[in-house]
Amino acid sequence: MNQLPELPERDLPPGRHRLLKEHLMTEIRHETPTVREGRPVPVRNRWLRPALAAAAVATAAAAVTFVALPSSDPGTPARPPSRSTVALLEDIALAAEHEKSYGTVRDDQFVYVESRVSYTHTGEGMKTQVDPPHRQEVWMSVDGLHTGLVREAGLGGHSVPPDVKPGKVGWEVSSFYNHVKTLPTDAGAMYAYLAGTAPKYSGQERNQAMFVLVGDLLRDAIVPPKQSAALFRAVARIPGVSTVEGVKDAAGRPGVAIARTDPDNPLRDEWIFDAKTHEFLGEREVATKDNAGVKKGTVTANTAVLRRAVVDKAGERP
Repeated sequence: MNQLPELPERDLPPGRHRLLKEHLMTEIRHETPTVREGRPVPVRNRWLRPALAAAAVATAAAAVTFVALPSSDPGTPARPPSRSTVALLEDIALAAEHEKSYGTVRDDQFVYVESRVSYTHTGEGMKTQVDPPHRQEVWMSVDGLHTGLVREAGLGGHSVPPDVKPGKVGWEVSSFYNHVKTLPTDAGAMYAYLAGTAPKYSGQERNQAMFVLVGDLLRDAIVPPKQSAALFRAVARIPGVSTVEGVKDAAGRPGVAIARTDPDNPLRDEWIFDAKTHEFLGEREVATKDNAGVKKGTVTANTAVLRRAVVDKAGERP
């Protein structure tokens, strides 16, 4: 992977960031994927935090569009997590508390995350396809005021200008380091933050919105140990959260998943952890029903986080 050539960089056209963000901040269930450079760009059917919304579309970091299916029993509330799931989340929280420190992080630095990613895409007149796992690199501004960068094998590089600023709309769900380091370190306070914040930026049911927000904070960011542990302990209080055994991330690493089925879409979100060390490995999205040309059990999105670091410039590798 480290032998891949440097990818060309290019900015998105003026105004495109805002339009893409607005597109992704709304749940999309019936839209036809757009076409870019002769290839259909798939669209995730959930909101993304503002910081990477534009980059997500620009790099095809999205899943195939699904049609919402009615719940078989919409009146049945989600059950609290089982004792075994709560125990696993506590083990994950304890491991998070002992994660390495990145030392003093300056406002002008960038959080670097290297991943392997795979997504499902489709388009008019073509069969649904699953991309082979490939390299993705993300550089996110620490203070949210500097232009970031996303590089993805086969798609090139895309600048990510700041689209939210400290104290402005969207900052409270952003994964900029200067924001996440201010999140609560107590599980109860973290749960209150998620419950009060996530639904404001999502058309999803409250518990699903909370679960998705946590996943977005974990994916392409560095969350300080105390805040990370509080996130997992808060998730242990979200109804509908469960455990899935025997899963693999996009790098083929085996693990156990903390999962939740989307009540409005035929998809299950899974966060994958090493079964022994409880280290976060990546995440998957799995189809729970046959829908939109996708068979039940298909992994529609898969990521594996390989490296995280703090660097001085966008484009710099540790």
